[in-house]
Amino acid sequence: MRIRAITFDLDDTLWPIAPAMLHAEQRLDAWLQAHCPRAAQAYPIAAMRALRDRIAAENPQIAHDFGAQRRLSLRTALLPHGYDEAHVKDAFTAFYAARNEVECYADALPALDLLKARYPLGAITNGNADLDAIGLRHYFRFSLRASDFGSAKPAPDIFHEACAQLGLQPAEVLHVGDDPALDVVGAHQAGLRCAWLNRGTTPWVELGLAAPMQPDMVIRDLAELVDILERSEAAA
Repeated sequence: MRIRAITFDLDDTLWPIAPAMLHAEQRLDAWLQAHCPRAAQAYPIAAMRALRDRIAAENPQIAHDFGAQRRLSLRTALLPHGYDEAHVKDAFTAFYAARNEVECYADALPALDLLKARYPLGAITNGNADLDAIGLRHYFRFSLRASDFGSAKPAPDIFHEACAQLGLQPAEVLHVGDDPALDVVGAHQAGLRCAWLNRGTTPWVELGLAAPMQPDMVIRDLAELVDILERSEAAA
């Protein structure tokens, strides 16, 4: 069946997330040193990261909401040291602003420019990136964030909601993402076509996934996705 729309993962698909998160942690640490020095002394970057991981493990009910995990971590770090909810709010604001200061992969924006002219595009993310803050909102019909939707990839319902917003059947939608389990297997099990964006060197057959399936496409970057779709349309 012809692909009529494309959905994209965001973190590590359009931009690398590790440098963005490190930048956000550094911004938060600087803010805490300036405004909450007792908490900053107790929770330098490594300790704050460990606290956030512990909070996530102890609160599976918010596994789909990274923002909630971060705010709870900040409450745990700040309130016992005499700071209040206003400090928690401002600390999160500083962190979140830096988290959205991402640098896209070189192939991302040229591909989005070409694809937006030919397909409706959507975003499906387990992260909490704000496309308005990043400046990419104009590329997408919608952005489905797990924190807003209430469940996360690889659950089929978030993929089906994307298809509903596009007004298309799952088999008419191609999902593009870097995560083999969350993006590729998740999309496949929801009935979508799936493209695995593999910027590394490990082939699909060596991943050892339990699901016995193959991606519809394996691409090294988004320029390759554009080329494949152009050739597919030309041959149709």
